[in-house]
Amino acid sequence: GELVERKDSLPSLAWYRDQDFKAAKLSNVSPKTLAHLKAPDCTLQVTFPIEVGEDRVEVLTGYRVHHSRHLLPVKGGIRFSTEVEEQEVAALAALMTYKCAVVDVPFGGAKGGIALDPTKFTENQLERITRRYTMELCQRAFIGPGVDVPAPDVGTGAREMSWIMDTYRQFHPNEVVSLG
Repeated sequence: GELVERKDSLPSLAWYRDQDFKAAKLSNVSPKTLAHLKAPDCTLQVTFPIEVGEDRVEVLTGYRVHHSRHLLPVKGGIRFSTEVEEQEVAALAALMTYKCAVVDVPFGGAKGGIALDPTKFTENQLERITRRYTMELCQRAFIGPGVDVPAPDVGTGAREMSWIMDTYRQFHPNEVVSLG
C-alpha cells in the first residue's frame, strides 16, 4: 500500500500525562494504578551509523517504548518520520495500551520509530536501517512473538515488516514461533 505521512500534530507525553482520565476515574481502577499508567514501563533509545555515500555517514536515533506490559506481548507500530522523538513515541505507546484495552485485544501497548525521512534514503539504505534497528531490538530482548509484536505505521509498510521478521529469524533460527 501507499505510505501516507500525517501532517497534523501528534500527542506528546506531557499532553498525555495532563489528561484527567475522567472515564478511568469513573471505573473501579485504583488511583495508584491510574498513576502508574501515566508512565511507560520501559523505553529503549538506540543510535547507529548508516553509510549514505562514499564518504558520508549519518547517525540515526531510534526508539521503542513498552508502555504497559500488563499483558504480553505488547503491540504497536514502528514509524519512520523526522518527527519521531522519545516523548511522541511514549505518548503513542500509551494510547496503544488504551486502544487494545477498549477493543478487548489481549496485548499491552508499544510504539517505536526512527527519526528519519524515508524519502531521502534508497531502498537498500532503508533495508540496512530497518535491519540494524531490529538487531538492536533483538540484542536487548525488545522484540519477539511473546514479547513485542511490531506493526507498520507512518513511513513503514509490509516491506519493512518483512525485513524485521527476517532479521528476527536470523537471531532466533530455532524458534518455531518466529515463523508466525
